[in-house]
Amino acid sequence: MDHENVIGLLDVFTPSTTLEDFQDVYLVNHLMGSDLNNIIRTQRLSDEHVQFLIYQILRGLKYIHSAGIIHRDLKPSNIAVNEDCELKILDFGLARHAEVEMTGYVATRWYRAPEIMLNWMHYNQTVDIWSVGCIMAELITSRTLFPGNDHINQLNRIMALCGTPDEELLSKISSKEARNYIRSLPVMRKKNFSEVFQGANSVAIDLLERMLELDADRRPTATEALAHPYLASLADPTDEPTAEPCDQSFEERDLPVQEWKQMVHKEVIMFEPKIRQISAGISGVAQDMQRMLRCSD
Repeated sequence: MDHENVIGLLDVFTPSTTLEDFQDVYLVNHLMGSDLNNIIRTQRLSDEHVQFLIYQILRGLKYIHSAGIIHRDLKPSNIAVNEDCELKILDFGLARHAEVEMTGYVATRWYRAPEIMLNWMHYNQTVDIWSVGCIMAELITSRTLFPGNDHINQLNRIMALCGTPDEELLSKISSKEARNYIRSLPVMRKKNFSEVFQGANSVAIDLLERMLELDADRRPTATEALAHPYLASLADPTDEPTAEPCDQSFEERDLPVQEWKQMVHKEVIMFEPKIRQISAGISGVAQDMQRMLRCSD
């Protein structure tokens, strides 16, 4: 992947000189300095900060999703930030192709979309949009939005804000046990987001509410979220690149360890280092805002 808001691989090398003694691989990434978790814990962010950071996250997600990939573990500590408020999405250890069968227990609980807990095998790229909504709320308030201490408590916290699912949404939940549990609860009405997030930009609240939609089918895609009025001063569809579909078919091959070792060694030897300006692809308007903002822990 090659995108300003996604962690890139600048170089790969090994101290080994032959295939026989090949054991260690060193990966070189951009030095970013901090992450969103540290930033949130150490400073109060302005609306301009929130706008610029969310724009970059969604810009990176548009690229990732266009490759057919779901990140599945977006959270503040997986978003690296430098002192100029440039960010990069990190840690693709739980990422999967959108077309493969999924597992239920992915993503850090506090940022986990409700459909992951309710449907297990049936979800799509909008699980990442839910996580962005949780992150955005945290940027606004400096507090974790849904700090559930277990699976059930997490769901209850979500429903306390977003309301209990209606019958239309319940019909989409594949787990009979989950449906029965939700029906056993007292009906909770969705709270007024403007009252919950008092003092926040009303346009920001509208985007937040859309991303924290219980029904994944109604949640915006990354591309749709980028077109929201809250991000209008930064958005530039001509500078929000997409990727070619990611071919992961090689992972399905059943090969002996030695052959995998040969393949990895070949990739390391053939890798061409990439040196480029970090912010080269960010639009002029975004660069102007970047010069006005600082993010440091």
